[in-house]
Amino acid sequence: MIARLDEVWRAIDPVRLRRTLLDMLDIYSPSGKEEDIQLYLEDILSRSGFRVERQEVEHERYNLRVTMGSGEPELYLVGHVDTVPAWDLEEFEAHEEGNLIRGLGSADMKGGCAAMVEAWLALADALKPEERPSLGLLLVVGEEENGDGSAVFLERYRPPWVVIGEPTGLAACFAHYGYLEAGFVTRGLRSHSSLPELGNNAVESMLRLLLHLGKAQLFDRERGEIVYSIRELSSSRAGFVVPDRCEAWIDLHLPPDMDPAVLQESIRSIATDAGRFIPKLNMELSFDFSSPGYDLGNDSRPARLVEEIYARLGRTPDLSAFRSHSDGNLFHAAGTCPIILGPGFLENAHTPDEQVLFHEVAEAARIYAALGLGMG
Repeated sequence: MIARLDEVWRAIDPVRLRRTLLDMLDIYSPSGKEEDIQLYLEDILSRSGFRVERQEVEHERYNLRVTMGSGEPELYLVGHVDTVPAWDLEEFEAHEEGNLIRGLGSADMKGGCAAMVEAWLALADALKPEERPSLGLLLVVGEEENGDGSAVFLERYRPPWVVIGEPTGLAACFAHYGYLEAGFVTRGLRSHSSLPELGNNAVESMLRLLLHLGKAQLFDRERGEIVYSIRELSSSRAGFVVPDRCEAWIDLHLPPDMDPAVLQESIRSIATDAGRFIPKLNMELSFDFSSPGYDLGNDSRPARLVEEIYARLGRTPDLSAFRSHSDGNLFHAAGTCPIILGPGFLENAHTPDEQVLFHEVAEAARIYAALGLGMG
């Protein structure tokens, strides 16, 4: 494998890779509007001699699936091409600052997708068809919304392993946090804003409820294991009055071994207890979405392969847990083992300052190519 790997690594073209990444960043592809970027990537893969399968998700929305080698692949490289909506439609494109590349989706996860495509092209350039590993490449839509692209793929295919190029700073995450979405509604009594004593302010009730939750040991940010964020807070808008409704949504990321159902009951108990301290509390609580985490352990063929690859690259492998939600949860629930590994960092994904280091993207291409060879 070492001789073939050296050939493949030499075939990785940084000029081509950089061009692919910059072109991808200049194509606006929020969830639901991914066709333009899929047409671009389909053209690259087709011109390299591969038959690209479109997996229809809905009208003008489709995944791209392509394979090499013989037989159904044991490993797929998986990337999502969609992004969150642009903060500024005049400023979403690529901006180069030497090794640093900024732009919407640069970390999450067009950097990872570009690296996977480059790894694919390098394998094809360096190896004859009969020498190529059995490997799949899947470019999906809809990850930033509801994962409908991956769900369509999983209706027909259940590969043993996938590598998903979410931003991990090239840490190889064999464990993944779970996710829970909690919705709170408080209701009050509307009155004129100059006479608040005649009403019941739903916003004040909500703020007290959130403070009560934050004091619970379960949500202790310094000592607890749960990562939570108040994502939205809104009230009824009816002019110069005391608001009679307030709504809040909380994102909760929980350790791989924590059951979301158990956490739901704990939150219900804490929220119900708040009625003892908040006068006239009228509250509704719902959990619209939950997904358990997973831990694949570090004693597997891919884990050992990662250690070998990183040793050749002079890197120390970081086998940590991925703290966000991703399509990895969907794949694991379907019986596939997902490794989360990609360039860039979560801390600037979904922000106006999203960025990725190009040398990390190039390194990711080498890692993906080596995993493809080793698993194929």
